[in-house]
Amino acid sequence: MVLSRDVKSSPEQSSRVSSTLSGYRLAELIRQRAWVEIDQAALVHNVQQFRQYVGPKTNLMAVVKADAYGHGAIRVAQTALQAGADWLAIATLGEGIELREAGITAPILILGGINSPEEIEAIAHWRLQPTLCSPEQAQLFNDILAKLGKVLPVHLKLDTGMTRLGTPWPQAVNFVGLVQSLPQLQLASLYSHLATADDPNTATMLQQQQRFTTAISSLRQAQLPIPQLHLANSAATLHGPAWHYDMVRVGLGLYGLYPAPHLGDRLDLKPVLTVRAKITQIRTIPPGTGVSYGHQFVSEETMPMGVVGIGYADGVPRNLSNQLKVLVRGQPVQQIGAITMDQMMVDLRGIDNPQVGEVVTLIGQDGDRQITADHWASTLGTISWEILCGFKHRLPRILV
Repeated sequence: MVLSRDVKSSPEQSSRVSSTLSGYRLAELIRQRAWVEIDQAALVHNVQQFRQYVGPKTNLMAVVKADAYGHGAIRVAQTALQAGADWLAIATLGEGIELREAGITAPILILGGINSPEEIEAIAHWRLQPTLCSPEQAQLFNDILAKLGKVLPVHLKLDTGMTRLGTPWPQAVNFVGLVQSLPQLQLASLYSHLATADDPNTATMLQQQQRFTTAISSLRQAQLPIPQLHLANSAATLHGPAWHYDMVRVGLGLYGLYPAPHLGDRLDLKPVLTVRAKITQIRTIPPGTGVSYGHQFVSEETMPMGVVGIGYADGVPRNLSNQLKVLVRGQPVQQIGAITMDQMMVDLRGIDNPQVGEVVTLIGQDGDRQITADHWASTLGTISWEILCGFKHRLPRILV
């Protein structure tokens, strides 16, 4: 187990720490409270599963936006590329610069909107590839790049039903034709994004694909070039080859979670992220004792209670209070009372002679039992994407 480079610290801090502690000692030190483990072998396995599934003719784009869904963008990007990914995708300019500064040279697509001259100059400088969503944006890019004397690959986004970023699909011919006429822009791909790919009812998804197909046909009729095409996110990728086109954009699946239960039999994916913390104090409380803010839990009998060094400031949602189960020695125990900013309490009645310093698994495997981000999401009525992205960088990422 080693300390991941994704742990945030200044060069001065890193220098001071490394002069007094070995990497292993530092990893042990920061695990005195709470941490996130990143299973690099599981990530490699998942990338290879998708690589084999889509075949050699389809490019695999690893989506590493939002710090790789909380897993650590630099390390995940490096590992994904080594395991067979061809492209990377991020959401913001800053995310792209971070990857370039880390020495990553693979093509990087910015999925978010870019509209300022300063951002355009930075994109050109860092050799990133933007998404263009409108003719006006395309013209702005061309004008700025002309002043810089640079030509840039660009990716055009059509809105086929997501109703977010993009040019309406019936305007594909005009959009592509304009970009073809602008000398500073090189048309790299045409893509769209599906709104309901994780829904068992595929009617809307099929409608979007039909619109995408119609737009492509209109380009052919207008004798405009057909660039690289991509439509599929993780869910659509798992639907099969009809959705793969020239490239697939895989995010959640890389991290070992399925975008929907009905797609869970398509590939053998392994969760990459584990969240653990330690018991920092054990108390025996008598009957009638209120626990934590608001006394949402009151003991009915004498019971051992553990204080665990993790809370909502680390990414454990407060709304899970009194609903969350965690694992101690592979056994499920109940969280009790309101989850606080830095700590939470657990009922240790099922654990024989519990000890301070014992490890608590909040998400991940312990023994034969496993808790996943899907379990949390189901309890909260949200999605696993939000859970994964919620773990803050106060929790150091440790490679396993």
